[in-house]
Amino acid sequence: MAIEHSAVAEEPVTTPAAVAASGHFRWIICALLFFAATVNYIDRQVIGLLKPTLQAQLHWSEIDYSNIIFMFQLAYAAGLLVVGRIMDWLGTRKGFSLAVFLWSLAAMAHALASSVFGFGAARFALGLGESGSFPASIKTVAEWFPKKERALATGLFNSGTNVGAIVTPLVIPWLTYTYGWQGAFIATGALGFVWLILWIAFYHHPDEHRGVTAAELAYIRSDPAEKTTPIRWKRLVGHRQIWAFAIGKFLTDPIWWLYLFWVPDFLNRNYKVNLLGMIVPLLVIYNAATIGSIGGGWLSGALIKRGWSLNAGRKTAMLVCALAVVPIVFASHTPNLYVAVALISLAAAAHQGWSANIFTIASDMFPRRAVGSVVGFGGMAGAVGGMLIAKTVGYVLEWTGSYLPVFIIAGSAYLVALLIIQLLAPRLEPASMEAE
Repeated sequence: MAIEHSAVAEEPVTTPAAVAASGHFRWIICALLFFAATVNYIDRQVIGLLKPTLQAQLHWSEIDYSNIIFMFQLAYAAGLLVVGRIMDWLGTRKGFSLAVFLWSLAAMAHALASSVFGFGAARFALGLGESGSFPASIKTVAEWFPKKERALATGLFNSGTNVGAIVTPLVIPWLTYTYGWQGAFIATGALGFVWLILWIAFYHHPDEHRGVTAAELAYIRSDPAEKTTPIRWKRLVGHRQIWAFAIGKFLTDPIWWLYLFWVPDFLNRNYKVNLLGMIVPLLVIYNAATIGSIGGGWLSGALIKRGWSLNAGRKTAMLVCALAVVPIVFASHTPNLYVAVALISLAAAAHQGWSANIFTIASDMFPRRAVGSVVGFGGMAGAVGGMLIAKTVGYVLEWTGSYLPVFIIAGSAYLVALLIIQLLAPRLEPASMEAE
C-alpha cells in the first residue's frame, strides 16, 4: 500500500534540522546494499585467497589461473552489457534478487569443480550473476538518495566490498583447514541466500514503502523532477559523458581486480606468506580500503557543501585518489613485507575513494531512468579491462616472475583516466535527453 504524501514540513526539507527529522529509512536500504557488496566480494575473493592452495593441489600454471580469472571477467563484461537494461526493466527489487540468487548458486558450484575447465565454468556463472550487483546498487542509490548524498551513500555501500575482503581471510583459512577448500566455497556461497531473504522482506520502491515518511520522501525527491520513459541505447552511447564514465572504468577497475585476485599470490611469492599468515596483511589492506571508500565519498560531498561546484568537488577528490595510488610502483622491490603492505593499502584506499566518485558521476550526468544502463555499460568496460589485466598479469608472471611491470600499470592508470574524463566531460554537464 502506498504511503500518503500530503504532510507538509514546517521548514524546508533541505535544512539540517529538517533532514535529520525527515527520517532515516534510506540508510537501512543503504545497509542492505552494504551487506550485498560484502557477500559479493566474499564470493569473488575466495579463489584469490586459495590460489596458492589450489595451484599446489590441482597443478595449475600461472596461465591456467589467468584463464580461470579471464572467464569470470568475460561473463562479467557480457552480463554488464545487458544487466543495466534488465535492472531498469525489472526494477531493483526483482532484478537484484535474481542476480544474487544466480551468483550464490554459482559460488557454491565451485565445490564441484576439479579441473581448469570446471573452475572456469563456475567462474563464468559467478561473473554473470555478480554483474547485476553494482548496476542494481547504483540504481537503488539514485532512487533513494538526493544528489547531495549519493557519493556518501555510494561510498558507504561500496565499503562493503572491503569488509567482504576483510572477512574472507578471517574465515577461509579455518573453513579450508576444517572442511577443505570445497567447504569454503559452499559456506560462503550460502550467505547470498541470507541476504536474499532480507532484501525481499525489506525492499520496496520509496514511493510505496511504509517505512518512509512523507518528509523523508520529499527529501529524497528534492532534486528537480525527471522523466521516467526509457532511453534507447543508441541515444545513450551517442553522449560523450557515457564514454567518460566507461573509459574511466576501463582503465581503473582492472587495478582493483589485480588487488583482489593477485595480492595473496604477491605476498606468497615475494615474502613466503602462507594462508594463515595472510590474515593480518589482508586485514590491513582492506581496512584501509574501507576508510578510503567512505573518505572519498565524504571528501567530494564536503567540498560541494562548502560551496564548490559539483564538478570541482568530484574531480578534486578523484585527483587526490589518483595521486595516492602512484607510490605502489615501489611495492614490488621493497624487502620489507609491511612497507609493501602499507603501499598496497594506500593504493587500495585510494581506489575505493576513486570508485565512490566515479560511480557517482554517472548519476550526476544522467537521469535516474538511465543510471542502471549507464553503470552497466561502464561496468562492462571495466570488466573488459579486467579481462586484459588477467591475461597480462598471467603472462608477465609466467615470463618474468616480477610484479614490477604490473604495479607500474596500476600506479599510472588513474591519472590517465582522470585526464580522459576531464577531456570528455570538462564540467560534468548533464547529458541532454530532451529528444526522448
